Amino acid sequence: MKALVLAGGFPQIALIQELKKRNIEVVLADYNAEPVAKPYADKYYQESTLDVPKIKEIAVSEAVDFLITVCTDQALLTVAKVSEELGLPCYIDYKTALNVTNKQYMKDVFMRHGIPTSKYVILREFDEEKIKGFRYPLIVKPVDCNSSKGVRRCDNLEELKEFFNEAVKMSRTDTAIIEEFVAGKELSVDVYVENGEAKLLDITTSEKIKDKDKFVIFRTWHPARISETVVEKIQDAVQKIADSFVVKNAPMLVQLLTDGDDIYVIEFSARTGGGVKHISIERRAGVDIVAATVDVTLFGKSDVVVKMPKNKYMVDEYIYCRQGVYDHIEGSDHLLEQHIISDFYSFKWRGAEFETIKNSGDRVAGFSIEGDTFDELKEKHDQCNAVLKVVDINGSDMMRHDLLEPFDIEES
Repeated sequence: MKALVLAGGFPQIALIQELKKRNIEVVLADYNAEPVAKPYADKYYQESTLDVPKIKEIAVSEAVDFLITVCTDQALLTVAKVSEELGLPCYIDYKTALNVTNKQYMKDVFMRHGIPTSKYVILREFDEEKIKGFRYPLIVKPVDCNSSKGVRRCDNLEELKEFFNEAVKMSRTDTAIIEEFVAGKELSVDVYVENGEAKLLDITTSEKIKDKDKFVIFRTWHPARISETVVEKIQDAVQKIADSFVVKNAPMLVQLLTDGDDIYVIEFSARTGGGVKHISIERRAGVDIVAATVDVTLFGKSDVVVKMPKNKYMVDEYIYCRQGVYDHIEGSDHLLEQHIISDFYSFKWRGAEFETIKNSGDRVAGFSIEGDTFDELKEKHDQCNAVLKVVDINGSDMMRHDLLEPFDIEES
């Protein structure tokens, strides 16, 4: 068999490795010249995963048996579209894929089916009358982007107009969503829907860079520190989402907020989470979500059994850089050998250029630490920040050590 994998980021390495274990030949397509997953593929095309005609052309010329991706909304949309046109297997049909990547449709469904969400409006052109009665601060974002691209917080009308125009320019459909800001803890919920049943795999909370209009994650906690009542409300909401969007067998990622009592769903995707979620899900729930995605693509289903984690806590830390050209990372091998970190992840290639931190796609690397006590985590965290270096082409450390802030949380 032969597969066409779309996107060549870090999660796709695990996908290609899973396909290779099954003796499946892999063709990879990505817009970058040297994506991190390229060395793992049998053949590579430098093409945008959003270019449907070109991806279809590659699929036909390579005579692939199926297309597949993980951890990315827009590439999944292309996979669904081309698969449908060529009559190839895909765990999600194009209409459903389109619906779950369109925030306007998504919000409408949430409202119709009683799924708690914030007040919102979708616009092509800014109209102050449409937000009459909305309370500041407001959030504005393109209706069809991910990885926090174009998401801005607005505290007044001037900012709203400016950021709305930016969001519309980033949108492929020239539309943006404006919604009320909900204060509270943001949660990321990983789910696998099996025969229509939504199974919770992991609920995490993230810390973000302290810019009022930036939403860039630098740390993720497992598990999220929430009450059982909130967990029950989450379970109810994700089941309603699966039912409302007719998701029968698929991974699912749900983003929501909680004020400690109630929840507000921001958005969801019919995919597993990006970054290192495929690794943390296996550590926290004992589920190989990448293998499950391959199974559901090829066979229409996957048997998922959720297990208890080995350690009480797990923290994923993400590394960002100052301006410069990336060469290599130092210290990670030592930390792995000493079992200070559980895993280390490299997201960028040598020669990658860094300017400012705009979204989560600007992280250079990441690592995970585990432990049964908070003191154990703090000690490991401090060792990592002291040892790790991101070296630029001039030999200087370009790592933003200041973003690996000390933990601000108490044991419970």
